[in-house]
Amino acid sequence: EAQNIKNAETKQARAARSIEAGYRIALTGTPVENNVGDLWSVMEYLNPGFLGPREEFRRKFFIPIQALRDPEAAERLRKLTVPFTLRRLKTDRSIIADLPEKMEMKVFCTLTKEQASLYKAVVAEADEALGSAEGIQRRGLILATLSKLKQVCNHPAQFLGDNSSIAGRSGKLARLVEMMQEILEVGDRALVFSQFSEMGAILVRHLQETFGQEALFLHGGVSKNQRDAMVERFQSAEGPRIFVLSLKAGGTGLNLTSANHVFHFDRWWNPAVENQATDRAFRIGQVRNVQVRKFICAGTLEDKIDEMIENKKEIAERVVGTGEGWLTELSTEELKELFALRHDAVEA
Repeated sequence: EAQNIKNAETKQARAARSIEAGYRIALTGTPVENNVGDLWSVMEYLNPGFLGPREEFRRKFFIPIQALRDPEAAERLRKLTVPFTLRRLKTDRSIIADLPEKMEMKVFCTLTKEQASLYKAVVAEADEALGSAEGIQRRGLILATLSKLKQVCNHPAQFLGDNSSIAGRSGKLARLVEMMQEILEVGDRALVFSQFSEMGAILVRHLQETFGQEALFLHGGVSKNQRDAMVERFQSAEGPRIFVLSLKAGGTGLNLTSANHVFHFDRWWNPAVENQATDRAFRIGQVRNVQVRKFICAGTLEDKIDEMIENKKEIAERVVGTGEGWLTELSTEELKELFALRHDAVEA
C-alpha cells in the first residue's frame, strides 16, 4: 500500500526500502498526492536509484514542476515513470462496464452583506501586515489569511467562532439547504465534506434543525468503533440520509455507496484529496449515477484560485496535488489581486 511510503523520511518508508525482495509492487490510487516528491519516494522503493538521488530529483523535477509549473519537466518525468506504471481508471468502460456515471459541477454562490463586510476587513488587515512581513513570517501570514477568507466564505459563525445564529447569514449554506431539500424529497442520500470540523458541526446543527432528521458527523475526534457504526448505519436501508464528514477524517478508506450526491462545501486545492473524498460514493458497488457539487463563492479568493487551477490544468493533470504552498510565493501585488472582492460577489 504505497500510501504508507509516500514520505521518504518516515521510519516506515525506510524500513520498506531495506527489505530484500526479488520483485516489488506498489498499489495506490493517487501516486502524487501532496507533491511530486511522493512519486520519488514510491519509485525509490520500487527501483532504487532510478530517479537519481533525492537532491538531483529535486533540481531536475521537483522545483521545475512544483514551483515553476514547467510542463516539459512534467512530461519528462511522466515518460521516465510510465514504463513502470499500470494505470486503471474506474471511468474506463473496458475495466468496469457497470459503474454508473459521475457528474461533477461547480455551484457558484454569493456572499451575504455580513460575509462581504468581514471579507473586506480580513483583506484590509492582511494588506497592512504584508507590507512589512518577510520570509517565514510572510508565508505564515498568507496561509492564515487564506484560511480566514475561506471561513468567511463558509459562514460568519465559523469565522467568528461565537456559536451565534446560523440561518440567513451564508450564501453557501442557503444554497446547500435548497439542494438538500430536493435530494431528501426524492429519497436520495448525500455526503457533505468540509475541511473544517467547526464548519461540519455548524452544518450538522442547521441541517438537523431545518429538516427535522438526524445527520451523522464524522470528524477527527471520532473513534474507529464509532466510525464503523456510523458507516454501517448510513449504509443500512433505514439509516440517516445525510452524512457530514471532515475531509481529512472521512476522505479515505470508507465505503458510502448508499449516497449518490456529494457536496464539497469548501474547496481543498488538491484535486487528489477531493477526488478521494468523492470516491467514498463513486466506487465499485455504486448502482446509481453520482452527482458531485463543488461550492465556490463567486468573485472571491475561491473563484480566483479555481480559475488559476483551471488555467494550469495541463500540468495539474500530469502532476496533481500542489496544495496551497505555491500561493505563498506570489508577489504582494498578485496577492492583493487574488484577495480582492469583486463587486458581483455580494447578494443583491
